[in-house]
Amino acid sequence: MSILLIVESPAKAKTLVKYLGSEYVVKASMGHLRDLPKKKIGIDIENDFTPVYQEIDGKDKIISDLKKASDEADFVYLATDPDREGEAISWHLKEMLELDDAKTKRITFNEITKKAVTEAVEKPRDIDMNLVDAQQGRRILDRIVGYQLSPFLWRKVRRGLSAGRVQTVVTRLVVDREREINNFNAEEYWTIDVTLSQDGKEFVSHFHGVETGKLELHNAEETQVILDGIEGKEYEIKSIKNAKKKKRSMPPFITSSLQQDASRKLGMTAKRTMAVAQELYEGVEIQGMGATGLITYMRTDSLRVSDEAIQAGRDFILSRFGKEFLPDKPKVYKTKKGAQDAHEAIRPTNPALTPEEIKRSLTNDQFKLYRLIWSRFIASQMKDATLDTMSIDIECNGFIFRSSGSVVSFPGYLGIYQESFDEAQEEEMPLPPLKEGDKPKHIKTEDKQHFTQPPARYTEASLIKAMEERGIGRPSTYAPTISIITDREYVVKENKTLKPTLLGEAVTDLMVDKFATIADSKFTAEMENKLDEVEHGRNYKDVLREFYAEFDASMKQAEKDLEKTKIKVKDEVTDTPCPNCGEMMVIKSSRFGKFLACPRYPECKTTKPITEDMNVPCPVCGAKLLKKKSKSGYYYYGCEKNPECEFMTWDKPTDKKCPQCGGVVYKKYTKLEKKNLCYTPNCGWEEPLATKRGRKKAEETEGAEEKKTTKKRTSKKADIAEAAAEVAAEKPKRGRKKKTETAE
Repeated sequence: MSILLIVESPAKAKTLVKYLGSEYVVKASMGHLRDLPKKKIGIDIENDFTPVYQEIDGKDKIISDLKKASDEADFVYLATDPDREGEAISWHLKEMLELDDAKTKRITFNEITKKAVTEAVEKPRDIDMNLVDAQQGRRILDRIVGYQLSPFLWRKVRRGLSAGRVQTVVTRLVVDREREINNFNAEEYWTIDVTLSQDGKEFVSHFHGVETGKLELHNAEETQVILDGIEGKEYEIKSIKNAKKKKRSMPPFITSSLQQDASRKLGMTAKRTMAVAQELYEGVEIQGMGATGLITYMRTDSLRVSDEAIQAGRDFILSRFGKEFLPDKPKVYKTKKGAQDAHEAIRPTNPALTPEEIKRSLTNDQFKLYRLIWSRFIASQMKDATLDTMSIDIECNGFIFRSSGSVVSFPGYLGIYQESFDEAQEEEMPLPPLKEGDKPKHIKTEDKQHFTQPPARYTEASLIKAMEERGIGRPSTYAPTISIITDREYVVKENKTLKPTLLGEAVTDLMVDKFATIADSKFTAEMENKLDEVEHGRNYKDVLREFYAEFDASMKQAEKDLEKTKIKVKDEVTDTPCPNCGEMMVIKSSRFGKFLACPRYPECKTTKPITEDMNVPCPVCGAKLLKKKSKSGYYYYGCEKNPECEFMTWDKPTDKKCPQCGGVVYKKYTKLEKKNLCYTPNCGWEEPLATKRGRKKAEETEGAEEKKTTKKRTSKKADIAEAAAEVAAEKPKRGRKKKTETAE
């Protein structure tokens, strides 16, 4: 008997092959094969929101191969990802390949292990149309919003913009936070700290108040009263409170908490985190084990863990750490209200497989993320930590100073995992042995003026947390949404924080004014809940009809209100003076990207490319090396003294020094060459770069993030010729300048 099993990715297919018998043929669909058309809305709104699906361009060969394989197979298992989108892909496959109900079943597994795969094959089911419709409903709703709002923004603001149901609200969160920061009124307050010494050991105590309660110090005058009152006076320990405090272990990861922790601890973007997690889930080639799925499915909002996995974790803790670190009963964590709870929490498929054991088989990112997931899961089943805490009140002339400290008396889970936070946590100083009646010696007094601080800008981690708390989006949408709002330049990153651009503020104001419901986080959360109800049988077209009636009315009213009106977006002013007239240049955008222009246009038509100082010298003449962007959107590096010095390269300068001459080392990473090299004249030093499975993909992804463009690269030869031409003449070409001025 011939059995065809279809998954989404080749990596997953490779992992599954070793668990299945010789009668199985495993093939990958490479994701979606059928979707709504790219260049038109693809929704027949008048015909009750009927979607018009078509084959995706370039997928003909895959479809033909799957069609042939399914015709030859006696039975077909559709084993796409275990979520709504995966269910929809299976349904599309069944429709496209014209599979008979009698010979087709759907299977899912939360982890790619022999046991999970075997159990899935033993319990096949029909395609769940409620899950398919839940995905269709979201896809259609987002398509309607995007394909009707985006052209509106093109006409009223700028070409190339986009609007979406989730991205609009998330952009507004960033905009509102920035305005909250700008409108923040700082309030003055003061602190007094005294350094005391007992038996030669110093410690610090903070002013708390008086015996009747806490006292706030608002200004220098109030502070001086305290300083005068304690000047030269004696300090005495009035009370000591000792207590034991439990520090509870954290639950295993869900999608949002994984993205937050990977951002804080590993510096990974949400997009990168999910890409690496996908690799770990689908399977990595492990030495001596073959292709192995290392973690469970990474798109989940559930804290549920299987009894078998919990027991495996407890067995590992007992063998590695001993009985004192193992709780009497397994720890169970409650999933938050409103979660889908469709999958388990994110955990290692085999808790006994430590990160160090398989480090040599993993890329750096894979190792770091696996270690994070593994540590969090093991810690979640360990005993809580115990802290001995001490709070001391010290009296001086009627004023109370307070010191507190803690010592870990039993580390528990802290031996393997430490929590991370968005904001720095104040560390408690260790306190010397003290008892009531002691009179510590005064060393010094320090008073400081402070001002209350505005709320911090969002980071990727805190923005994901805000999305989760407000019910905006779902686990699968957190990372793509942040990528969209940064790619569309509504938001930019500054020192790992997210700041809205002037364009982002203008679009947000327009959306809030004309499409209040779309821009409202509560409405978006309610819509998510309604779409979730489709999974339980609600008709998705009822949800669409209810939404579209109000949306269509808003669209018509906005068109009427803004007839013959164009929203002007303020230009961002730079600190670069115009070389012709001295005015500070502004940043403009054209179809070729951003550039500097004189704000006095058309009186002054001066333009300049935007460059970035790489803080390394040109290897030819020693001047600054600048990072520049070619016409097609790819970065290269050239000398600031162009055209006098014609040095340019596509290779990226690094912070490494050449071992031969001490010059800057450049990294060349192409399909043909992978090496470090030195460009210092007459040096010639080179070093091949070692690669292993997965490394190539990581490096190419890193390069792709740097090459921000919506235009496809036609050929490297054409790009090199184009960059060389730009290096030869450090000003826009005649035709390009004309287009830039037209864009004004």
